[in-house]
Amino acid sequence: MSLVATRPGPGDSRPYAFPDIQRVSVAGGEVVAAHMPGQYLATAALLLDAGGARESAGREGTATVLAKCLEEGTTTRDSAAFALALEGLGAELSTSVDWDAFRVGVSVPVGLLPRAVALLAEATRTPRLDPADVARVRDDEVTALRMDWAQPGPRADAALRMDLFGAAERYGRPLHGDPTSVAAVTVEDVTAFHESWLKRPGVLLVAGDLSRLDLAELGAAAFAGTAGEPSAPAGPLGVPIAAGRRVLLVDRPGSVQSALRLGHRAPERSNPDYVAMTLVATVLGGAFTSRLNHLIREVKGYTYGIRADFAMTRRFGRFGISTSVQTAVTAPALTDTVGEVTRTRLDGVTEEELEVARTWRAGQLTVDMQTPGSIAGALATLVVHGLPDDYYATLRRSLLDATVAEVSAAAAKHLHPEGLTVVVEGDAAVIREELVAGGLGEVVDAEV
Repeated sequence: MSLVATRPGPGDSRPYAFPDIQRVSVAGGEVVAAHMPGQYLATAALLLDAGGARESAGREGTATVLAKCLEEGTTTRDSAAFALALEGLGAELSTSVDWDAFRVGVSVPVGLLPRAVALLAEATRTPRLDPADVARVRDDEVTALRMDWAQPGPRADAALRMDLFGAAERYGRPLHGDPTSVAAVTVEDVTAFHESWLKRPGVLLVAGDLSRLDLAELGAAAFAGTAGEPSAPAGPLGVPIAAGRRVLLVDRPGSVQSALRLGHRAPERSNPDYVAMTLVATVLGGAFTSRLNHLIREVKGYTYGIRADFAMTRRFGRFGISTSVQTAVTAPALTDTVGEVTRTRLDGVTEEELEVARTWRAGQLTVDMQTPGSIAGALATLVVHGLPDDYYATLRRSLLDATVAEVSAAAAKHLHPEGLTVVVEGDAAVIREELVAGGLGEVVDAEV
């Protein structure tokens, strides 16, 4: 047996084509479908305008509790019978809630999709919502949140979000709520949210071999018994940037490390600079080869990893950096991090860095979009953000064609190191003086 002495070189890149999209209006709703010829598996998902932004103040987490109740049976089947019906198709119900949408999906062999969509609609439109089940699901969620919030990080995330968006704005509070807000959710809150938002038709997303599917039939099953017009989406929130940087200190007595969160407001997802901004974040802190990871991890040894990104929704965006470091290096780690953001804004990116970012992002896009589930997720992005049907067909080319000048201009336009909110969750008694001496901004205690 002989070993290969020379590593094989890379092969020629293969072209990638996003599946053709078809749209059908039926029964008051719309079916948006992607054709994947020869694919044996198919995915269907109901996309509803019932995201976290629809929740009432003080009841954040209502949509998440409702999502987790959908597998607890329907008005015609108890939880065991509904589970057996799903298992009979080899299916599993998946739910997700983000700021913009409430999504319920299922993946099955393509020939079984009509039956799976019927079950999907049954769970979504007519859930049992037995008071005892709702209370149990809510209490389980509270327990999970309490365990999560006992760890470093969630309190820092909450402090950053509140500072950027304000306590009066829904976006200023955690997407899935906190232990207090979820504990306050009542059975009546859950049933009212369902009645208000999940009885509307919404959009049915389908990805699979459409030659074997009747989209009108699927839509009729998904939208049966629904009523109501889509709500007009509210406009973007704008991008206010603070006049000066400040440091919020979240006390965690005795902690041996500090959780660091830095951020400022950014444009919404539909902004035309999206591609350039994505590449800026990739160069700065979106990959293992990024500037921040090289400096803070590889050169200084302050952390195992550090990430930067632009998180964008339909109405707002947020530039953010997150990491954790040993308590003793909290101040220098922050100084170096802010310095790297400043350098990227002032000097832009290099061709060498951008080439790595371009090829990685384009390659990742191609690899990620191979399954019906991932294609359905891409369709959801098109619908939520009002993007054209040919968006993904051109996105890969847009990533590869981005120039140093375009990406550097986006860095200068969308990075605001002087307006960062810096959150430190750590042992205040140990790190406060160093943070004040570091001169990054006024140090303020944050209660979360």
